[in-house]
Amino acid sequence: MDAVDAPRRPLSERLFADLLEAVLSGRYGPGDRLPPQRALAADAGVTMTSLREALKRLEQMGLIEVRHGAAMRVRDWRRHGGLDVIAHLLLTSGSLDRGVLSDVLEARTLMLGELAALAAQRRSPVQAQGLVALAGEIGRAADDAAAQRLDFAFFEQLAEAADNLVFVLILNSIRELYFAHAERLAVTARHRELAPLYGAAARAVTERDRGGARDAVTRLAALQRQRVEERLG
Repeated sequence: MDAVDAPRRPLSERLFADLLEAVLSGRYGPGDRLPPQRALAADAGVTMTSLREALKRLEQMGLIEVRHGAAMRVRDWRRHGGLDVIAHLLLTSGSLDRGVLSDVLEARTLMLGELAALAAQRRSPVQAQGLVALAGEIGRAADDAAAQRLDFAFFEQLAEAADNLVFVLILNSIRELYFAHAERLAVTARHRELAPLYGAAARAVTERDRGGARDAVTRLAALQRQRVEERLG
C-alpha cells in the first residue's frame, strides 16, 4: 500500500499521542491543570467526542485525573504509570530512546533468568519437550527474522512452564511492540551463534536444573542485548 493510500489514524488516536507525549516529556508536569476540554478540542481541531476518547485513554493509563466539575490534572507517570507507558517512552517522537531501551534490556535479562529458574522447577514433561523442540528450530531457522519469531515463542513457552501469570501477561503486553520494531530490536542477529544457549536452557529446564537454566538464559539475554546495541550503532 502506498503512503498516499495508507489509512490515517483516527483523530482521537492522534490527539491521544500528542497529549501523551506532552505529559511524558514534562510539558505538562505532575499536578498541572490541563486546559479546559473545549479549548483543547478547539486547539487540536477535533470534536469533543474525539477529545473525550483521547482523555479517557490517558485516564485509564493513570496519567491524568478527571473529576466532574473540576479541572483535569496531570498525575506523576513515574508513580502511577504501568507497563503500557514503556512503549511510548521507548519511542519518543518516533525515535528510539536509547536510555529507556537500556533499562528495558536490563530488566529483560533479569526477568528471563528468573523465569528460566522457575520453569526448571515447575515445568511439565510436555512443556520441557516443547522447549527442546523450539531450541532445535531456532538452530535450523532460515534467517534471523524467522529465529526472532521462534525466540518469542521460546520465551512464551518458558513463561507457561514457570506457571506465573504475571510473566505471561508481561509477554502478552509487549508482543505487539516487539514485532512492530523487530528489525531494530534484533535480539536474534547471527542466530546460529546463539542457538547452543537455547539448547542449554532447554536441557537445564528438562533436568530441573534451576541454576543451569538461569545461567544459560541470562547469558543468552546478555548476548541478545549486545546484538541490539550493535545494530543501533
